[in-house]
Amino acid sequence: MSAEVISIGALLVMFVLGTVLPMNLGILAFVATFAVGTASLGLTEAEIFDGFPAKVFVTIVGVTYLFSVARRNGTIDRLVAAGVRLVRGKVQLIPWVLFLVAALLTAFGTFTPAAVAILAPIGLNFAYRYRLNPLVVGMMVISGAHAGAFSPLAVSGALVLGLVDKTDVQVSAVALFSASFLVNLVLSILTYALFAKRPTPLVEGAAEAAADEDPAVSGRPDWRQWLTLASLVALVVGALGFHLEIGFLALAAGALLALVDMKRQEKAVDGVSWSTLLLVAGMMTYITMLEKAGVIEKLSEHAANLGAPLVVALLLCFTVAVTSAFASSTAILTAIIPIAVPLLLSSHLSGAGLIAALAVSTTIVDTSPFSTNGALVLSNARGVDSRRFYRQVIGYTGGIVALGPVVAWGALVVPWS
Repeated sequence: MSAEVISIGALLVMFVLGTVLPMNLGILAFVATFAVGTASLGLTEAEIFDGFPAKVFVTIVGVTYLFSVARRNGTIDRLVAAGVRLVRGKVQLIPWVLFLVAALLTAFGTFTPAAVAILAPIGLNFAYRYRLNPLVVGMMVISGAHAGAFSPLAVSGALVLGLVDKTDVQVSAVALFSASFLVNLVLSILTYALFAKRPTPLVEGAAEAAADEDPAVSGRPDWRQWLTLASLVALVVGALGFHLEIGFLALAAGALLALVDMKRQEKAVDGVSWSTLLLVAGMMTYITMLEKAGVIEKLSEHAANLGAPLVVALLLCFTVAVTSAFASSTAILTAIIPIAVPLLLSSHLSGAGLIAALAVSTTIVDTSPFSTNGALVLSNARGVDSRRFYRQVIGYTGGIVALGPVVAWGALVVPWS
């Protein structure tokens, strides 16, 4: 049995076990990483540990810790109250405000996970307080971030256009940006229409606890809250303006705020979502191991050699969607575009259409709890039954993985080829 079959088979088995049984999938992933990596792929322990997602780990710890501190000193209450005043009490508009803000941030150069890291904790606090569906709020923040992610000024947009510029394929920057924005806008409209009124999987007593938290704060902020607001502003400026690592910035800000308010912040570390961290770290370590061993590249090459160009284009869209649900979208884009270029040059497929379809298929699945964006939503959700909410996010992502590539292929590749 080939290493590729064993690797993918182990992934499917642990995914089923981790979803059906009350067991953290990250633990299974770490065990499978060691077993498959050493026994089947011939990797050393050092090579296996190279795949541990240290950057993602620090980002999630830092962001969730900082916002746990801000919640305990009352700053989040003031931000929520200010947001409600901004939409004049129409809290149902909050997901759309978050969508637009996320799109603006990424369109002007903010890395997508940084935009989600800033907006998801605030949005999910809105959801908790006003009983909005956290799945809708979280997924619309992610979709908004991806809606702007392929502008010529954005990190992902510049990456794709830069890769294509080195080839004979012609892709319009406007077409790439427009395709991503429209697909994510339609996805958000459908998400809001289908899920906004659905019940939230609450833990016992969550509704009463949310009602007890009075958002109508009065008086002026105290000096600790002013310091917290200043820290949040510094976080945004440092991450967006100077491209500093948002996880380390958040940890530094959280530590400073805890030091000046030790009595209230003694248990702030409890706000870090350790179960989500274990889940994400385990899965990303496993997938990175497969990338290091060349398994992902071989699967993509097999898909590219299967026959009719239109069929191959659809298979490539599915390949990147499934892979990106577990791995870095940026890495997948970097790998798949060179594989797609020979197909484009030897067929009548639209270059702009296929590149845009691959870009969309790669990024819209970042709602997965195994990606940085999905993990940030999962780790910042408040008052929900974590296991049921995890299954909701998995189900939502599964629907996107199944339908997203078909929609992207049908709307962007078929009409222009």
